Amino acid sequence: MRATVLKIAGLAIAFRIFSALLALFVNVLFPNYQPEQFTVFGTPSAFWDAFARYDSGWYWQIARYGYIGGAGGYVEGGRSAIGFFPAYPILMRYVGRAFGRRAVDLYLGGLVISWLAFAVAMVLVFYLARLDVSRRRASWAVLLATTFPFAFIYGTVYSEALFLAATVGCVYLFRTKRWVLGGLCGALATATRVNGIMMWPALAWIVWQQVGGSKAASRAEQLRAAAGLLLVPLGIGAYSLYIFAITGRPFEWAATIERWGYHPGGSPVSVLWVLGHALVTRPYAFLAGERMAPYDSLNGLAAVFAILAVPFVWRSLGAAYGVFMAANLWLPLSSGQVEGMGRYVAVLFPLFIWLAKVCPRRMLIGVAVLFAMLYTLCLALFTNLHPLF
Repeated sequence: MRATVLKIAGLAIAFRIFSALLALFVNVLFPNYQPEQFTVFGTPSAFWDAFARYDSGWYWQIARYGYIGGAGGYVEGGRSAIGFFPAYPILMRYVGRAFGRRAVDLYLGGLVISWLAFAVAMVLVFYLARLDVSRRRASWAVLLATTFPFAFIYGTVYSEALFLAATVGCVYLFRTKRWVLGGLCGALATATRVNGIMMWPALAWIVWQQVGGSKAASRAEQLRAAAGLLLVPLGIGAYSLYIFAITGRPFEWAATIERWGYHPGGSPVSVLWVLGHALVTRPYAFLAGERMAPYDSLNGLAAVFAILAVPFVWRSLGAAYGVFMAANLWLPLSSGQVEGMGRYVAVLFPLFIWLAKVCPRRMLIGVAVLFAMLYTLCLALFTNLHPLF
């Protein structure tokens, strides 16, 4: 077991180093699509700046100033950093202090968290997949999760790697009946990203399957499972209490997210319908004539791929995984935006376990090659500040 963990973790870090070098070459060879909004060291760096784009600046603001001070501090009725959940920037702050008190040290702390969390997540994906597939197939699941086109985000100062590690860890611990530890991992996930709470129905289904409908389960086991479930919302609950303390409204973070143009609760198919209609009826004019069209198309294709896979995941791996994917697709799509869907799909680990389980070996090789090609494209676009985020 130890050798397996070290091997997977080592390969994961090696892949992150390879991706970092690839991003360096992209930065050196190609001009940026738009001016840099901020830099890691205060002056442009072809290597270090590739790790910190777009939302990285918000996480840095929180890590340095919290939710009240700084340029991203809370402003009543306006956009602010409180739309970003606290677990990742808090870890950035304290890990960054190991490097020093400079502004750049917070970025370095975030990078360490992302890379280590990615390595942990890949180890956990392997062991979770082993509950359903062979060792070889579990290795394929790790490879597909690593090379998914939007998996480049795991090597940047973004919260996705930490979220994936916490989510996969939670599900693995629930499936192996370590309820309290699983609940704590779930609380970390719900304190990292708002969509963390969307895994709760899937966890409840796992609990029901494991102990709820089983006469063999003891009362103590059922209570531990219930305790694990109750622990999961503590992350988002604690953050809501904190937001209440500084704004007087516990869900002000949700109102802030809406001010960014995201309005959850609408039709989850309307935005994809509009995008699909444009791609079918006027593909060249759309892709060549509208600024966001290529990036929306990449995000939309990732979303459609995941949506089409949901019933197959449900049938092959069980209702819990199907519910997990459906809930985590519904929330962002119902907001009326296709932006960011690639990142949201990247953390849907059942998708990769399902592909590894059902695809013949030759098809798996083809999928991995296709993923790797698109991974390179998406990494290059993000590195050169194209609006793929």
